[in-house]
Amino acid sequence: MRILFLTHSFNSLTQRLYVELSARGHDVSIEFDINDAVSEEAVRLTRPDLVLAPFLKRAIPESIWRNVRCLVVHPGVKGDRGPSALDWAIQEGEREWGVTVLEATGQMDAGDVWASHGFPMRAASKGSIYRTEVTEAAVHGVLEALDRMRDPSFRAEPLDYARPDVRGRLRPLMKQADRAIDWARDSSATVLAKIRAADGFPGVLDTVLGHAVHLYDAHSEDVLRGGAPGDVIARRHGAILRATADGAVWIGHLKRAGEDTALKLPATLLLGDRLAHVPEIDASNDGDGATYRDIVYEEKGDVGYLHFAFYNGAMSTAQCRRLADAVREAKSRPTRVLVLMGGPDYWSNGIHLNVIEAAAHPADESWANINAIDDVALEILTADRQLTVAAMQGNAGAGGVFLALAADRVLARRGVILNPHYKGMGNLYGSEYWTYLLPRRVGAARAETITENRLPVDAPRAAELGLIDACGPVDPAAFGAWVCAEAEAMAARPDFANQLAAKRARRAADEAAKPLAQYRAEELERMKLNFYGFDPSYHVARYHFVFKVPRSRTPLYLARHRAVRDVVRSVVPAERSPA
Repeated sequence: MRILFLTHSFNSLTQRLYVELSARGHDVSIEFDINDAVSEEAVRLTRPDLVLAPFLKRAIPESIWRNVRCLVVHPGVKGDRGPSALDWAIQEGEREWGVTVLEATGQMDAGDVWASHGFPMRAASKGSIYRTEVTEAAVHGVLEALDRMRDPSFRAEPLDYARPDVRGRLRPLMKQADRAIDWARDSSATVLAKIRAADGFPGVLDTVLGHAVHLYDAHSEDVLRGGAPGDVIARRHGAILRATADGAVWIGHLKRAGEDTALKLPATLLLGDRLAHVPEIDASNDGDGATYRDIVYEEKGDVGYLHFAFYNGAMSTAQCRRLADAVREAKSRPTRVLVLMGGPDYWSNGIHLNVIEAAAHPADESWANINAIDDVALEILTADRQLTVAAMQGNAGAGGVFLALAADRVLARRGVILNPHYKGMGNLYGSEYWTYLLPRRVGAARAETITENRLPVDAPRAAELGLIDACGPVDPAAFGAWVCAEAEAMAARPDFANQLAAKRARRAADEAAKPLAQYRAEELERMKLNFYGFDPSYHVARYHFVFKVPRSRTPLYLARHRAVRDVVRSVVPAERSPA
């Protein structure tokens, strides 16, 4: 089919559907829903068999849905209507939820149902559920709907609230009054649910130490107690611990309220000196209960597992330095295999653009951050006592993809999306030793193609390209078990000593041919131009990214229908009007 995606942005779900449908031979083009006129023009240019709306913030214009079939991906069960579907489901403690693919009509989310898939809810943030359960259910639903479009006997199901399987309802936009935390009365579970339901956007409006902020990134705490409800009683690695009516919760990120140029930042960075009286408490003092740890190391027999769950996959200078220390410590352990697990939502997205933007001198912070993440890559590359595995449970982008390639073996969950390129961030050159790591995996020609292409790839395609070694089960729990089995098998191989010796020999030969220090110096010389040179593209692109500046147009590598038109215009110039 010829399919036009009409979407608010090229978000994780849109990317996943794009690669899934393209892999099945569909001709997919993308248009950002900027206004009615732009969307109508995109339909005229594309002449699609189907308009698919995976992520919209407003209704599809009647001028479009009256003339072409339009299917909307709604993150709710049958009958659920409204813009805050997941927010209400999380905050109200729904045990089962789902995704519905429905036809666009004059009423929001009220069209005929083409497919619906459910899933059990986890105790997790809105973004985590969206990227995992919602995305998988949406893929199943869209593929099922496309199959049904080919069946002339199929009739979509009208929305009928009398049906027993229609349990949703019309609910309004969730407002801050619905999200408000009563610190004197709300339990830790209630506070967690409210912040998780607002995570990503819009956050929960609140006051911390007299400062109006939005709260994000909440985590449970089973051991530490103290203070009056609402008090900040501890801090750890960027997060703050606040007392609740029955315990305490960690809050990792804040954003100033009422400021157009506010940035979502680690809580301790935003609050700064206001926390001078608050103790920094190391995780090792907290016993075995649930607590906030963004870096966790564990061992099972001959295998070490290093988890680093950084919010949104962004890795600041401080986080990179702590991660490098953790890798160094793990390398000193008497294990045979070291598995780098990343986090459940993201493996890594590279340097921390929000922290960089908030710095007094963003160019200097960019330089510090890229050197710090290079140090992490170097620690992985120089691990000569263990075989290393990068196990990508979640998505990865830019430098995060190439950081994974520093491992000896790279595994990815089947549902993972990778963006192995830097150019979208103002033609950033990139480091993380990618000029060494990528060509040695895929060859020089394919390496150039991969880095020049600004489109995402899924795990199966990444395996075909040689970017990763293998992809495992799509279910996160099954993937984790598969990774453990793979790592244990590597550690138990009778020829393990020979494998390790061969790794050392390859590294020594590569070092003799061209030292890692030279790769790094050459990459950083190019990065220095990005950060300090006359071309401000990186700084402009970073600003647009962190402040989510609305797009004025869809990039041509996504809007293929417009790229064709522009090529025609360049070949056949428009007629000049008479003098």
